Amino acid sequence: MVYLTLFASAFLAATLLPASSEAYLLYLLQGDRNALMLWLVATLGNTAGGMLNYCLGVYISHFSGWADRAFSEKQRERAAGLFRKYGVWTLLGSWLPIVGDPLTFVAGLAGTRWRLALLLIAVGKGVRYAVLIAISYWLLSP
Repeated sequence: MVYLTLFASAFLAATLLPASSEAYLLYLLQGDRNALMLWLVATLGNTAGGMLNYCLGVYISHFSGWADRAFSEKQRERAAGLFRKYGVWTLLGSWLPIVGDPLTFVAGLAGTRWRLALLLIAVGKGVRYAVLIAISYWLLSP
């Protein structure tokens, strides 16, 4: 049950909804749990949430008139152009607060290949959780 709630927490934290999974992960690390398994579950949940944003971007750009009503063509082209200019490598920063979740959405809008988006989002989010776990062990170890 702990792993399911961690997955859900990490998933929600990666969507456009305001949420955070780091505090819960740090709490779980205080118990007698496998840090590698916690890292894996948090990374999978957070990556899945990022891919949901990506899929929403794809859907809105291709199958919905919503984007046409919500954003002018100039605004959509500007966002896609900035994403293309700075490259898909910006998805490595999908873990960043505030800007990370919209990056995954824009990747979908810009038509980034899903396999590449998945890989870069997973790497970025996995590194973030690994660093968080490493810092917590460094600070809290006797």
